[in-house]
Amino acid sequence: MRMIRQLAAALGIGAALVAGTAAAQSTQFVNVLTGGQSGVYYPVGVALSQIYAKEIPNARSTAQVTRASAENLNLLQSGRGEVAFTLADALSDAWKGSEEAGFKQKLDKLRGISALYNNYIQIVASADSGIRTLADLKGKRVSVGAARSGTELNARAILKAAGMSYSDLAKVEYLPFGESVELIKNRQLDATLQSAGLGVASIRDLATAVRIAVVPIPHDVVAKVGDPAYQPSTIPANTYNGQTEDVPTAAIPNFLVTHAGVPEETVYRMTKAMYDNLDTLHAAHSAARAIKRENALKGMPVPLHPGAERYYREVGLLK
Repeated sequence: MRMIRQLAAALGIGAALVAGTAAAQSTQFVNVLTGGQSGVYYPVGVALSQIYAKEIPNARSTAQVTRASAENLNLLQSGRGEVAFTLADALSDAWKGSEEAGFKQKLDKLRGISALYNNYIQIVASADSGIRTLADLKGKRVSVGAARSGTELNARAILKAAGMSYSDLAKVEYLPFGESVELIKNRQLDATLQSAGLGVASIRDLATAVRIAVVPIPHDVVAKVGDPAYQPSTIPANTYNGQTEDVPTAAIPNFLVTHAGVPEETVYRMTKAMYDNLDTLHAAHSAARAIKRENALKGMPVPLHPGAERYYREVGLLK
C-alpha cells in the first residue's frame, strides 16, 4: 500500500511538472519597444501592451523605455523584443545596413506590421534665445536627441539640407526630450529638436513654463534632404501655448515592426488586436488618432510579417 501511495505521489508530481511546463510553453511574451517617457511612442506603446495583454491568450506584455528608433531596431534584430516603434528613415537605413545611421550590417530579420502616424520635426527655442530661423541656430546650444536615435538622424539631415552641421553650433547635447526641456527652462540650453507626434508632452510642458519660438523648416529645405520619407508639412497654429501661427516643417511616417522569429499566429493576433482597439490607442495620445487601417501598408520599407499579411488579406487590404 505504501508503495502504491508513493507511486501515486510521484505520478502526481510528474503530472504537475508536465502541466507547469506546458503552461510556461504556452505563455507568449510580448515586449513592446517604445522610446523616452516624455515622447509619444511610450504612452501609445503602453496602451498597445495593455491591448495585447487583454486580447492575446496567455500573453505577458510589457512596454520598455528605450532610446527609440535605432535602438529598437537593433534590439529586434537580436530578438530582445517582439514589436517596436520606429521612424521610416531609420527603418529604411536599418534594412539597407547604413553604418552612418548606426547599423553596422543589414538588419535582415525585421518585418513590418503597420504604418502608424507621422512624426513632425519640431525645433523649439526659448523666446529669449533670439532664435527664429534655422540660420539663427548657429552659435547656439542645441539638443538633438539621444545619440543615433531617429530624432538625431533627423537633426543631421535637416541641418545638412540647410547648409549646416553640428560644428556650426556652440554646443550639441544628445539628450532625451524631457531632459532637453529642463535644460532650456534652466537657461542651460537654447533650443531642442524633437521628432515626435504633434502635441508631444515635453514641448507642451516647455511652452507652459517659458515663452517659446517654434522654428520653421522651409519646404525647400525639406526637399533638399533628398529622402522621400521627409515630406513638407505644417505644425498647426496653437498646437503649443504661445504658438499663434502655422509653422512649416517636415513630417516622417512612423511604423510598427517586429522580427521574423515571432510566430505567425502571435503577429496576426497583435495586428488584429491593435485595429480592433483603435479607440484605446487614440485615447493614449492625440497623435495616435491618425492611425487608420486603410493606411497600414503605405510606404512600408521592409517585408510584411506573414501574420500581419494574413490579417490584411482577411480584411481585404491585400488580395
